[in-house]
Amino acid sequence: MLVEDGGMAASETGPAQRMFPGAELERMTGLTIERTFIPLGFSHWLILLLVAAGAVLLVWLGRALRGTRAEESLARGFAIVLLAYAGTMLIVRMLPARWNIDLSLPLHVSDLTWMVAVYALWTRSRWAFALTYYWGLTLNPQAMITPAVRPGFPDLAFIDFWLQHALVVWAAVYLTWGLGLRPDWAAFRTAVACTLGWAVVVFCFNVAAGTNYGFLNAKPVNPSALDLMGPWPWYLAVELVVVLALWALITWPWTRTRKTGQQNLMLGPGGQR
Repeated sequence: MLVEDGGMAASETGPAQRMFPGAELERMTGLTIERTFIPLGFSHWLILLLVAAGAVLLVWLGRALRGTRAEESLARGFAIVLLAYAGTMLIVRMLPARWNIDLSLPLHVSDLTWMVAVYALWTRSRWAFALTYYWGLTLNPQAMITPAVRPGFPDLAFIDFWLQHALVVWAAVYLTWGLGLRPDWAAFRTAVACTLGWAVVVFCFNVAAGTNYGFLNAKPVNPSALDLMGPWPWYLAVELVVVLALWALITWPWTRTRKTGQQNLMLGPGGQR
């Protein structure tokens, strides 16, 4: 149900390779051409390392600028960058040359996540932050660990998939540990309700259109966590239980910290009321 996908309709040969085949493109750019993406290969580990490094940098910047006028400028600048990039790629996916009803519509969780992340970065809305936190820090990383992308670098589908997913993870990390927004059980309930609503709507669309957005109607062809959860439709129920447990697990520490802080304030110095 919730295994992530997203990104451009992928062809085996991207526009860059068609214009400058193989060795010529490699000679011109100095970059290694990876015609087919290899899960857990060199490029996969390199990307994950770069994403982690970017997250650390954003947390440091967010904390360094917290409480200053530059804080809002950075958050809104980030929102503009994310909107400009992901919005442009959404339009590109809908162009006649790339249109594919199975891939072009913004119905994957990853598509909705960048949209709510833009709104959360601009407004710090509680509901938008809730969706960015839960979707961006669980479903989005899962897609990056078991990616449903075939072409390698520098195919446009490869770049689109990884850059969009990285930006969403960075947004969730920045909002939480950079700006200091915190989830609670109300945020948990918001994320659960919105996710179930999305699943119902997209499942019905998949049935009507013969698509498989969100992998609600069949498992992806690439190896994924769903392979451990049984056949359709039982894996949907198993996945729901796993996701709810995981979301509860990443909510509880924040609420526990908040309650501990409130109790300390009530007791005062020396543990006296």
